[in-house]
Amino acid sequence: MRQRIDDYALLGDCHSAALVGRDGAIDWACFPRFDSPAVFCRILDARRGGTFQVCPEGPFQSTRQYLDDTNVLVTTFTAPTGVLEVTDCMPIRLARARSPRVGARYSLLRRLRCVGGEVPTRVVVAPRFEYGAFVPSIRLTSPRTAELVGGADALWVTATRPLVAYEKALRARWHLRAGDEAWVEVAWSSSLVERAPEEMPDLLALRQRLEDTVAFWRDWISRCAYEGEYEREVRRSALVLKALTYLPSGAIVAAPTTSLPEEPGGVRNWDYRYTWLRDTTLTLISLMLLGYQEEALAFRHWLGRTSAGRVEDIQIMYDIRGHRLLPELELAHLEGHRGSRPVRIGNGAVKQLQLDVFGELLEAAWLYAKMGGQVSQNTWGFLRALAEGVCARWRQPDQGLWEVRDEPRHFIHSKLLCWVALDRAVRIARARRFAAPVGRWVRERELIQEYLLREGRRLGWFPQAVGADSADASVLQLPALGFLPVAHPLVSRTVEVVRQRLEKDGLLYRYHSPDGLSGGEGTFLLCSFWLHDVLVHAGRKQEAEELLRHLLRLSNDVGLYAEEAVPSTGEALGNFPQAFTHMALVASCAQLSAGRRFQLPRPGAYDFADFALTYHLGRRSILMSHFSAEAVW
Repeated sequence: MRQRIDDYALLGDCHSAALVGRDGAIDWACFPRFDSPAVFCRILDARRGGTFQVCPEGPFQSTRQYLDDTNVLVTTFTAPTGVLEVTDCMPIRLARARSPRVGARYSLLRRLRCVGGEVPTRVVVAPRFEYGAFVPSIRLTSPRTAELVGGADALWVTATRPLVAYEKALRARWHLRAGDEAWVEVAWSSSLVERAPEEMPDLLALRQRLEDTVAFWRDWISRCAYEGEYEREVRRSALVLKALTYLPSGAIVAAPTTSLPEEPGGVRNWDYRYTWLRDTTLTLISLMLLGYQEEALAFRHWLGRTSAGRVEDIQIMYDIRGHRLLPELELAHLEGHRGSRPVRIGNGAVKQLQLDVFGELLEAAWLYAKMGGQVSQNTWGFLRALAEGVCARWRQPDQGLWEVRDEPRHFIHSKLLCWVALDRAVRIARARRFAAPVGRWVRERELIQEYLLREGRRLGWFPQAVGADSADASVLQLPALGFLPVAHPLVSRTVEVVRQRLEKDGLLYRYHSPDGLSGGEGTFLLCSFWLHDVLVHAGRKQEAEELLRHLLRLSNDVGLYAEEAVPSTGEALGNFPQAFTHMALVASCAQLSAGRRFQLPRPGAYDFADFALTYHLGRRSILMSHFSAEAVW
């Protein structure tokens, strides 16, 4: 069994996530959190990884879609004798009197329904705990319930029809006729827990869990205030971003998977189940464009507690609970997706210096303040310290946005974001009349500006790093963040060089320069969305729309994107689904909508996200009802 990355769909409960393939196999799931050891990981090893499959016996074809405005998946299997419909979700426990907070049930729930003819159906529950390290003990506790336990984990299986334990798996063969329905749930607990059959959920409870989960997602997306182009795609991306949020802390993972390769058979396989400050702040800006406040407030609280309010202790990433140690390990027993080794857990980039993080945090704070959110004195102290940190460190080389694993460089993008950090800090201080050394910040900002312009003039365009002559798509952010007007000759020439050197079949690679690793990668979808935004603001709207339509066609059948794509075929590469890509889709659609319906600012430098936010706020006064004047950043 060899499925492609884009053959999978996402299930989530805002605590963890699972991937289910077109064949009805759940080949990735971690409990109880995104970064917990996988209980199913056949996506990383077809032989050892473990799976939870529901499908017809014999040949079939499948189609699938999400229930409208949810992350509940419906797969329709068409077999020679009939049609089987499987509805999948990770159940969410709604807030009620006895439990006032929304929570997870740490389970996978599947409803089987024969909608025509008759379908012999098979069920296989074959977990392999701790990333496929061993086969758990399997024991039937009644004809329709079972315990699968080993190490620190236990899975509890409940079905509405009989089960059998056979060949290191829990199995069933159910013959369903038109109108028949069957349910099966696999729920996680610590291995120290024991459950009697009478404690397992009955049919009414299983139905209620599905209904509650549908209600949760529809209630959340109903507060999406977006009115613009490609609304269906934007709402799907919003649902993905919410599913990648860890509800107890407000942290957002970059992706719910590890080691899905950037090159099949290659070594660029990374664990993305952590919270990058960069990824999260950019994601929150996209959610702000859609009118969401709670996620920004939750992340602010998480960041303040995680960093202890001390800028000198900030890391570029943390785990979703705020842990700082993320040691990178290789799982040698796994063959990797399509033979891509090593399979890694943890992430060795955690201690890198990446100066752009300061700018992204202050950009998000500035935009949040413009939306009406208040900035408390405590938070201003933190933001002020960020600006001070930039003054002290912007002259240093770093590993940059792309986390290169060789010698640090003076990346243009990193210096740009240092300029952004000081620029936004000055704006916030002046707008809110906060005490700050604004004069010194302005002088340092001007020094960074002179430094960048000097480097840009050296070649007549902005390269990846000082002293280099290699192109990098990250420099497309120079006009997007308001450093230079999009019509400036240096920007125009930079865009031209980036496209000449990095574009293939309409998509952009990040760069082609050495980065300390062997092998290659696909085109980076975030960069192509950045190009789209530059084209919009350059007034090249037809070209921008053609690029955006091309990018939208690259999603899989249920609207999901990985980090990268093979330019000639569109096949997905990298961890999946990727928050960066879905965030960029939301932002680009908002840019296009604003550019179509709202006159672009007069020629000059301006912040693209600020422009789009101003447009969408002005267009929908109802949006302000989602932002309490009492909300404090």
